[in-house]
Amino acid sequence: MMYRKDMSSISASINSHKRTAVFLLIVAVLAFGFCVYEVLMLRVAHSTFDNYYAFRGCEQLLTRTDTSGTCKLASGDVIKIVKLNGGWYLDGDFPICWSDICL
Repeated sequence: MMYRKDMSSISASINSHKRTAVFLLIVAVLAFGFCVYEVLMLRVAHSTFDNYYAFRGCEQLLTRTDTSGTCKLASGDVIKIVKLNGGWYLDGDFPICWSDICL
């Protein structure tokens, strides 16, 4: 009789570990998916002047050239957007690049 009770507690323990492992796997997959989404969103934002202009929340375009532009934000601040290595960035806020990979 004691043997059956021990087996049921071992079985419950294994099921508990399986549930924990499945939960952690789901959390890891969701976190990975969120990271991929953020990277893709940032790539789109930096790809064109218009995308970056909208991404930064610009309300009024003040000047624009092929390699830079300035705009006014809702707060009244004026920012400069510049082109670097084919992407658009806030002036002074450039990515860290190794070869062709930029963060």
